Amino acid sequence: MRLFDIQGVHYRYNDVPALAGVTLSIEQGQRIVILGANGSGKSTLLRLLDALYFPDRGSISFNGETLTEERMQDEAFTFNFRQRVAFVFQNPDVQLFCPTVFDEVAFGPLQLRWPKEQIRQRVAETLELLEIAHLKDRAPHRLSGGEKKRVALASVLILDPEVLLLDEPTAALDPKSQSQVVDFLVEWGGTKTVITATHDLDIVEDIADYCYVFSNGQVAAAGSPSEILHDEALLQRTHLIHAHRHRHGNVIHSHPHLHAPHEHHLYEHGSQEHDHA
Repeated sequence: MRLFDIQGVHYRYNDVPALAGVTLSIEQGQRIVILGANGSGKSTLLRLLDALYFPDRGSISFNGETLTEERMQDEAFTFNFRQRVAFVFQNPDVQLFCPTVFDEVAFGPLQLRWPKEQIRQRVAETLELLEIAHLKDRAPHRLSGGEKKRVALASVLILDPEVLLLDEPTAALDPKSQSQVVDFLVEWGGTKTVITATHDLDIVEDIADYCYVFSNGQVAAAGSPSEILHDEALLQRTHLIHAHRHRHGNVIHSHPHLHAPHEHHLYEHGSQEHDHA
């Protein structure tokens, strides 16, 4: 069943193009990676899929319903959409604002007026799932980057969304924290749809069934993780790897080298991050 249908989507930040005619579809239950270097448009696409932004041209539909500003003004539709689709930002500080981890994870269910006992039970289960139960009384802003990332995940997973949108889930994390996040994504899912924007080639085969490669706001290629990762010319052309040169005597050799991860800059008063060309 087709979940998202993206047709000819264009989007600009003021005069700067971010997406230029993107067309693709995502089926229910797929694990998709949107792969691209910084500035390729992949983070912008996630925000459009979450109806935080809307296309300048083209259309995006979810379960056959076109996502527009007017449609999102319908409270019943928006309530249903926000329960089903969850977004975890690259920078967890954008999402974390409550005094304790427990309050952070309980915030969504409280807004939905769940019974208090159900909230306590579900918070406890979700914290255990992400191995952060010992942090429940801690202030989120005092946690490490990896701990903040897992709290941000917990705050959306407690609502049991059908779709999880992840923007650079391993960015700026130490190797242990990266491994913990990837292990969770490998284990979580089942019939869920997970769409991850990343330029971290090391995690792609673990978390994806299918990849779209973005470059300059367009889909440059699509295929299985194996197909994409073995296409060195594609990865060099889209700036996901680069040729590393070194000298032996009078001979200079070059070989492909992974593109070093780096964070996006902040946009709109530091409240959201984006990438643009």
